[in-house]
Amino acid sequence: MADTNNSFSRVYNRLFVELADPRTNDWFLIRSPVPGLTIIGLYLYFVLKWGPRYMTDKKPFQLQKTLVVYNFFQVLVSCWLFYEGLDAGWLRTYSWKCQPVDFSDTPEAIRVARGVYIYFLAKISELLDTVFFVIRKKERQITFLHMYHHTVMPMISWGATKYYPGGHGTLIGVINSFVHIIMYTYYMLAAMGPRFHPYLLWKKHITTLQMLQFCIAFLHSSQLLFYDCGYPRWSVVFTLPNSIFFYYLFYDFYYKAYGKPGDKKIENGTEKQEKSSQIKEQNGKTNHVANGLSNVIKRDTTTKKID
Repeated sequence: MADTNNSFSRVYNRLFVELADPRTNDWFLIRSPVPGLTIIGLYLYFVLKWGPRYMTDKKPFQLQKTLVVYNFFQVLVSCWLFYEGLDAGWLRTYSWKCQPVDFSDTPEAIRVARGVYIYFLAKISELLDTVFFVIRKKERQITFLHMYHHTVMPMISWGATKYYPGGHGTLIGVINSFVHIIMYTYYMLAAMGPRFHPYLLWKKHITTLQMLQFCIAFLHSSQLLFYDCGYPRWSVVFTLPNSIFFYYLFYDFYYKAYGKPGDKKIENGTEKQEKSSQIKEQNGKTNHVANGLSNVIKRDTTTKKID
C-alpha cells in the first residue's frame, strides 16, 4: 500500500508540479486539476439533470437585465483579451510560423501568461451561458456542440495556463476572443428587447466566423510539423483533430439551421420552421377551399343533368 501511495505521489508531483510553469502554478484554480474538474462536473450535473428537473413545474425565468449585463461583461473581457493578445505578442514580437513560450519573469512574458490565465477564467465564466438556457427553458439551444464546446475549452485553457502560458498556441485564443466580441454583442442586443431584433440579421455569419477560426487554427498549428522553435510538437495531436471536429460540429449546425453556406435561407432556424408551418397551413386551407368549390360545381352540374 505504501509503495502504491508513493508511486501515485511521484506521478502526481511530476505531472502537476515539476512539469508546470512555476510562474502560474500557484494562481487560483491552477495548481490542482480538482477544483476545475469539480466546477465542470457540477456544471454538467446541473445542466443535464438537476436543473431541468428543478424547472419542470416552474415558469421560465426572463433575466433580461441580467443577460444584458452578463453579455456586456463578456464583450468587455473579450475586447481586453483581443487587445492584449495583439499588443503583447502577435502584432509585435511573435513569429507567425513558430513561436516558443517565454518562461522568463520579464514584464512582457508575465503579461502574456496573465492574458492566458484571464482567458481560462473567461471560459469558466461562460459556463453560465448554459445555466441561463436551463432556467429560461431554452432546451433547444443546449446541443451537443454547445455542451462539448463549453466543457472542453475550460480544460484546454487550464492546461495552457499551467504548462504553456504563451507562444504558438495563443493565436486561437486571440481569434476566439474576436469572435466572442461579435457573438456576445449579438446576444446583448437580442436581450435588450424586440426593438433591436430588426437589426440582428447577421446571426449565421457568427457561425461562419466560428468555422473560419478553426480553419485558421488548423493551418497555424500544422506549421509545427515543419518548423521547430521549441514549442511542443506533440500538441498537434490534440489541436489538429480538435480543430477538425469543431469545424465539423459547427458546419453541421450551420447546415441544419441555414442550409449549405451560400444558400439564401431565413436567418433563424425557428423562423424557418414557423414559415414552413405557415406555408403548409396556408396550402391546406387553399386545398380545402378548392376541394369545396369543386364539390359544389360537381353537385351543380349533376343537378342540371337530372333537370
